[in-house]
Amino acid sequence: MTTLNIQFHPAQKSIFDAKERFKVVAAGRRFGKTRLAIGTLIIQALTSPAPVDKLVFYIAPTFQQAKELVWDTLKEMAHEVIANVHENTGVVTLVNGRKICLKGSDRPDTMRGVGLCYCVVDEYADMKPNVWEQILRPALSDAKGGALFIGTPKGRNHFYALYQRAEKEPTWKAFHFTSFDNPYLDPEEIEQAKNEMSSFAFRQEYMASFEAAASDIFKPEWVKIDDKEPEEGEYYIAVDLAGFEDVSEQAGNKKAYLDQTAIAVVKVNSKGWWVKDILYGRWDVRETAVRIVKAARDNQVKIVGIEKGALKNAVTPYLKELMQRTGYYCSMVELTHGNKKKTDRVVWALQGRMEHGRIKFNIGSWNNDLIDQMMQFPDPKTHDDLVDALAYIDQMQSITTISLDDFEDHTPLDAISGY
Repeated sequence: MTTLNIQFHPAQKSIFDAKERFKVVAAGRRFGKTRLAIGTLIIQALTSPAPVDKLVFYIAPTFQQAKELVWDTLKEMAHEVIANVHENTGVVTLVNGRKICLKGSDRPDTMRGVGLCYCVVDEYADMKPNVWEQILRPALSDAKGGALFIGTPKGRNHFYALYQRAEKEPTWKAFHFTSFDNPYLDPEEIEQAKNEMSSFAFRQEYMASFEAAASDIFKPEWVKIDDKEPEEGEYYIAVDLAGFEDVSEQAGNKKAYLDQTAIAVVKVNSKGWWVKDILYGRWDVRETAVRIVKAARDNQVKIVGIEKGALKNAVTPYLKELMQRTGYYCSMVELTHGNKKKTDRVVWALQGRMEHGRIKFNIGSWNNDLIDQMMQFPDPKTHDDLVDALAYIDQMQSITTISLDDFEDHTPLDAISGY
């Protein structure tokens, strides 16, 4: 009886041992993704209970890449169980009759019309999503086969969306490993690369970060968490509205990309801002109004700012009705872009304050999403709803009455009247 000596390091083994049908692995360079892929291909081809005519695929962005990445190593690792090799087509037939086939996603027609018991999708970020959705996934149905996605992140694209899906769905599992998780890779080599590369490139290539390239407006070290509410100050609420349509019936992959309404609750004093809470989600117009009024009442807010436009006009009647019913009244003011691009407006409102420690954040479930949006801003592929709502607090301050003690720190709107 032939015994194969396929060994995985601990991080690789944790992926291989997972029982979920679909696995998504985001890992840094030199983690060992390719060896994990090849070992998994061989073992699945030998042990799958599916009929032997069900194939095993390894898919790279191009067929040439597939040959360069795994062909020689595949033949070496599986040589004891190989019955036949076809060099030109990249097909290995094992002793049990199962075929392992190398494919390129740039030639999708070569993958149609077959049944699969397993597939490995390498660097999915460089492929079109329909390769999985329209070709590979249906091909796995007959044998109820599994799939392993491996890759290094390239910003927020369909690979990131797939990774998020794998974090939530029961038959999927997401894995995140950095280059440091490979025990056979010298840490000093990684540190040397860190000193030679840009910080963004290092985080993406070695730390497997999904961040976007233009994400250096805010720095992680500027984020100050403080759960102690300052004694002095006044609360303000700024609202960045999204659409009100019912999204409960929409497909998950579409719903994930929809904007969200964000309600920023911030206490402002002479030392800066204390962000108590940011409420966010997709709500219908009535629930949106309820959440705004409740936040205002709970924090005794006198002024609520809402972005000017059709959405504000739609929610205003509901806000007035709720204030009459609850007996709690506050002023509703319009917030505008001020003829500035969003990036300029957000940078003006937040960057300097954060860099100098004048914005502190209460501990809350919203922390990670806000910080994540800040680190990606202004990448058009990522949400910025929470950041946008928070930046509007800057306008809220200018609406309020300026005390005489602070007057000299502000620029008058009218130089003659001093107002």
